[in-house]
Amino acid sequence: MGGGGNGESCDLLQVLFEGALAGGAAGVVVETALYPIDTIKTRLQAAQGGSKIQWKGIASAIFVGVYEPAKRKLLELFPKNLSAIAHLTAGAIGGAASSLIRVPTEVVKQRMQMSQYKTAPDAVRLILAQEGIKGLYAGYGSFLLRDLPFDAIQFCIYEQLRIGYRLTAKRELHDTETAIIGAFAGAITGALTTPLDVMKTRLMIQGQTNQYRGFIDCAQTIMREEGAGAFFKGIEPRVLWIGIGGSIFFAVLEKTKSVLAERNTRR
Repeated sequence: MGGGGNGESCDLLQVLFEGALAGGAAGVVVETALYPIDTIKTRLQAAQGGSKIQWKGIASAIFVGVYEPAKRKLLELFPKNLSAIAHLTAGAIGGAASSLIRVPTEVVKQRMQMSQYKTAPDAVRLILAQEGIKGLYAGYGSFLLRDLPFDAIQFCIYEQLRIGYRLTAKRELHDTETAIIGAFAGAITGALTTPLDVMKTRLMIQGQTNQYRGFIDCAQTIMREEGAGAFFKGIEPRVLWIGIGGSIFFAVLEKTKSVLAERNTRR
């Protein structure tokens, strides 16, 4: 039994490592391609009436590196008809792990997009000096409230569509089919979570103004001062950005995983 346990542990470590490589590659490609659209989205949501790309790749590497082994273990625990729950849970676990990198990166990125700081090092230094470590985690609760459901829903939709398509077609997906499914999963999830994204953006960029006392106060203030329509500011570039991003991310992710798997079989 000891040998089997060591083998399983090594197998999970390999899944984690390969998932991290694939996730990192996918994250860097997506962020490089879509950063201009993300800037437009942020500025629309905040209107009241190079190194960041590398960090995005690290965050994606952590996410997929945690998601893949978590998914494998959960799929072993749940019956096949409850695979969606396994995918939802694994997505949430991966999102929670990567949030430790994603939140500070997002705070710095969005404040730079609003021209509050010129460079990322300046942003980090001044945020720490003026607000402390909590400044780098501004809007952390709203980030989790948005991104954990987002990660869980997006990966669940994607995985379930892949399963359904493979059963129907009785073959593996082509690269183009993976990209289309990824785009659909991203666009739908992006639209559903836009209100949460608006609140997360407002909380992250407020700095020391403390305009909002928290997530609930932010929601109430936006509704009172701007109306329900404000919760969907930036939905068009967001859906476009995440739809295209989902297409690129999942296509690169699956391609990288396939290349790594082929390399392992040749050994």
